[in-house]
Amino acid sequence: MSDVLNQRPVQRIAIVSDIHGNLPALEAVAADIAVTGVDRVIVNGDMVNRGPQGSAVLRRIVELGWEMTLGNHDDLLRMWMTRDPSLPKTWFDDSFWQSTGWCAHEIAEAGWLSRIEALPYTITINEPGTQSILVSHGSPRHYREGYGKHLSDEAISEIVEMHPHDVLVGSHTHIAMERHWGRHLVLNSGAVGAPFNGDTRAQYLILRREYGAWIPEFRRVRYDREAALEAYEATGYLEAVGLSGWLYRLELASARSLLVPFMMWAGRSDGGLDRSVWQAFVEDRSLQLDAPDEVGRDVIAKSGLLEVA
Repeated sequence: MSDVLNQRPVQRIAIVSDIHGNLPALEAVAADIAVTGVDRVIVNGDMVNRGPQGSAVLRRIVELGWEMTLGNHDDLLRMWMTRDPSLPKTWFDDSFWQSTGWCAHEIAEAGWLSRIEALPYTITINEPGTQSILVSHGSPRHYREGYGKHLSDEAISEIVEMHPHDVLVGSHTHIAMERHWGRHLVLNSGAVGAPFNGDTRAQYLILRREYGAWIPEFRRVRYDREAALEAYEATGYLEAVGLSGWLYRLELASARSLLVPFMMWAGRSDGGLDRSVWQAFVEDRSLQLDAPDEVGRDVIAKSGLLEVA
């Protein structure tokens, strides 16, 4: 949607990201946006994968008329279906990655691959009389380079030199962030479908125009988590996939990152990615999960993969 088509200046922009096939979370955010007077909505990548309702999420976003950027998980499903040579061949027969295969086939059968392939890497917003904004799933350099506490000062300096916009908005890390770098404002929108900050609410960003500047407002919205967690079973996803699908569900139940730390640990020890290696990881880290609510506590307890702290 071009800015010139708008009848009045854009005053409020919502950045929504990392829905990851969580339709109940998306619906709650859409309802919240509807009452906040937002003029423009950008879904900043990772609409799909991890959760089982990818095609329903994409369909709802299109119904709402929201713009989208390409996230790494969206692109991963495209690459899976095309057997992209950049993916390790062993993944396609490894039970650990069957959750990715399941999600890829789910959106492919619904006809979404061409839409994903056409998504832009970035969206630039240049409203007259105010600061310029650059939106990208990770950084504009790569969709897996997220704005977060681990991104060095040197990296941010390079990014703003290469892309000298006043406001840079990313997502990807699943943790909201606000950071100032000289005249530049660097923001992370957080995650709608799978936050990693211990708060189970769906989280997104609104930019409000005020005296020529964009003021960030980080919003958190309660949603039907029980329905989101039940969808893993109701769709047949959990029964069909390997360990990774169970870990994605535990991440949703706890609002904590589990899969990537496990993969990094297993890679250092040169182990596989099965349940025996997972149990070794849990024992090595003395890992337990806090249950943020009764719904999450029940899922964690019944998983057999972790103890509730």
